Amino acid sequence: MLVDTHCHLDFPEFDQDRDDVILRAKEKGIASLINIGSSLNGSRKSVELAARYEPVYAAVGIHPHDADTAGEDMVPLIRALAAETKVVAIGEIGLDYYKNYSRPQNQYKLFSGLASLAKELNLPMVVHNRQAPEDTMAVLKPLLPHKIVMHCFAGDEAFLAHILDLGFFVSFTCNITYKKADALRALVKAAPLERMFLETDAPFLSPEGHRGRRNEPMYIEVLAEEVARIKGVGKEEVSRVTTENAVSFFNLQ
Repeated sequence: MLVDTHCHLDFPEFDQDRDDVILRAKEKGIASLINIGSSLNGSRKSVELAARYEPVYAAVGIHPHDADTAGEDMVPLIRALAAETKVVAIGEIGLDYYKNYSRPQNQYKLFSGLASLAKELNLPMVVHNRQAPEDTMAVLKPLLPHKIVMHCFAGDEAFLAHILDLGFFVSFTCNITYKKADALRALVKAAPLERMFLETDAPFLSPEGHRGRRNEPMYIEVLAEEVARIKGVGKEEVSRVTTENAVSFFNLQ
C-alpha cells in the first residue's frame, strides 16, 4: 500500500477523467491521496473531492504565487475550510523567491499568517520552499515543535540536515527519476526513510518515460521503485515505511 501525499486532482487537467484517475491509483495499491489546495477555490474543491471520494483527503492553503491577490480575509477563510471533514493539513503554503510571481513581502505575510493558523489548529503544514530557506525558517522556527513537511524537496544537503535535526519530514517527487537528477538522488540517499514521504505533485513532474504528459497518482509506484533502488532496499520496505509515516503524520483513518 502507498500514499500519494501531494497531488492536485482539483486542477482542470483532471476534469475529463477524474474518476478513472482515482480508480487507476487504487488498482496500483495507492490507499490514500492527499489533495493539496493551492488557492482559495482550489482549497474548496479539495474539500469537495475529499467528501466525494473515499481515498481522498484534503489540505487547504494558498500557494505563495497567489500572495499578491490574497486579501486580508484569506486566513479566516482557510480557517473555516480547515474545520471541514477529512482536512488533514494546512498547505500548500510557503515562499517562492525563484519565480517571484508575488512580491516577497506579500508572500512572507501570507505564509506567516497561514503557518500560525496551522499551529493554532494543530494541523500539519505542507510547505513550499524555493530559494527562500532563510525566510522560510524565520517563519517556522518560532512555531516549533510542529509537524512540518518540506514538499518536493530540492535544497542542499546542509539544509536537509538542518531541517531533519528540527524534526521536519521531506517528500520527494517523480523528478528524482530524471536522467540529470543526480543531485536529487543524492538527497534521497541522505534522507532517512523514516522521515520521508512520497508524492507525485500531479499533474506536474511526470516520471522519466512519461515527461511531457500529465502526471497522476498511480505513478507513485514508479517513485517507490526509484527510492528503493537509490537506497538499496526492497520496494515493499519503502512502501511500508513511507505509508506508516504518512498515516501517522497526517492522522489518516
